[in-house]
Amino acid sequence: MEAINSRFPKAKRKGNGGEQWRAALFLSPSWLLLLLFFFVPAVLTFYFAFTNMALTGAAAANTQFVGFQNFVNMFQDATFRISVGNTILFLIFSAVIGQQVMGFLIAFLMNGRNRVFRSVVGSIVISGWVAPEVVCAFVWFAFLNDTGTANAFIQSIGFEPIAWLYTFPMVSVIIANVWHGTAFSMMVFQAALGDVPKEVEEAAMIDGASAWQRLIRITIPMISGSVVTNMVLVTLQTLGSFTLIYALTGGGPGNATETLPIYMYHQAFVNYQLGYGTAISLVLLLIGIVASLLYMKLLKVKL
Repeated sequence: MEAINSRFPKAKRKGNGGEQWRAALFLSPSWLLLLLFFFVPAVLTFYFAFTNMALTGAAAANTQFVGFQNFVNMFQDATFRISVGNTILFLIFSAVIGQQVMGFLIAFLMNGRNRVFRSVVGSIVISGWVAPEVVCAFVWFAFLNDTGTANAFIQSIGFEPIAWLYTFPMVSVIIANVWHGTAFSMMVFQAALGDVPKEVEEAAMIDGASAWQRLIRITIPMISGSVVTNMVLVTLQTLGSFTLIYALTGGGPGNATETLPIYMYHQAFVNYQLGYGTAISLVLLLIGIVASLLYMKLLKVKL
């Protein structure tokens, strides 16, 4: 520390006032963009959630502050409660179990394999991720509809065709979203597993640790930071998933796949209740924050 202080005098390290103003001037465009496109919309969204803003009717001409009335109406709305349940179900099986576990398994099985094998498997998995959600929805609709590939296969082995999108709608959208999003988790875990020192695993092997013990006691604890980061990112991405579900089932049949983003869309742009729809978006944001804090608490990781 003394060496640093001797080489960089205090006044020089802090910089003079002119340099600080020059730095602020160069940074001002980015601050202005953040203010206009992030901070102001966030504040307005928070405010609109407490109003009766609408696209039609008397509320469209005279928007009023209604306090917590949108949230009171929300928790008295049976469809909202169904949407919350659907969202949590979709989140657990699609993001936490599906993408997270599948991504880790693929990355773990590819770890240490030859380059050709990793390139072929990686390209196949990533091809589902790079496709737009509406394309993924079309692919899975073609696979699961009454005359699709899934029914053609089960009929070929003697079973009756199944109306997958009507009989198992939530299972269908969960599988489609796992297929679409697993590549992101795979790449995160590939990078994390590549940073685990080989010497540590070799030392554990010499001490007689089995493959399962090395995985549980060495590999996973050493990549716990990446596990939490991936869970947070995948959770936030899954909570905002709209196009895939809407294009595949439209939230139906009935309310079977109506998650909060789709319910919010229906309220804001079909029923024209912008204030109510904005309040739903705040609940969605709150679920994402709670889930992220829960992950860090359970895995005892500080980001």
